[in-house]
Amino acid sequence: MATALKKGHLGGVYVDVFPSEPNGNSTHWESELQGCPNTLLTPHIGGSTTEAQDAIGQEVARKFILYLETGSTQGAVNFPNQSLPYVDGTHRILNIHKNTPGVLKAINNILSVYNVESQILLTKGEIGYLIVDVSADTSESIREEISRLPTSIKTRILY
Repeated sequence: MATALKKGHLGGVYVDVFPSEPNGNSTHWESELQGCPNTLLTPHIGGSTTEAQDAIGQEVARKFILYLETGSTQGAVNFPNQSLPYVDGTHRILNIHKNTPGVLKAINNILSVYNVESQILLTKGEIGYLIVDVSADTSESIREEISRLPTSIKTRILY
């Protein structure tokens, strides 16, 4: 390929897979194609640059903080992917549970005697994830009742 490019038999190439891949920006790397006319060379794995790794680390940290502060799981891969706008003056209850028929009915039976400001429940595979905003003065008793359901895995309150 390098010979064909240098002799003009090949108009140009873009290559992102090499017999020996670059290890990143900080190490020396050589290929016969370096310096050839009309040639673009990039690492096969876009995330292998120092800049990409920094950006990935920042994004992961933002996602963890968002989960801890709001219960949002936006961008989750193996978990229900959701978020709910926060309602001021409420407590947020998060419930991870087994995805079995009747769970939402059991949860809503508990919630039916309380003031619910907002609620969302999504499932993925064997897991369900509930976010519900309720009056602050009722949050602990609701958390306790939902936690006692046989399908509950983990329930917590965000203030």
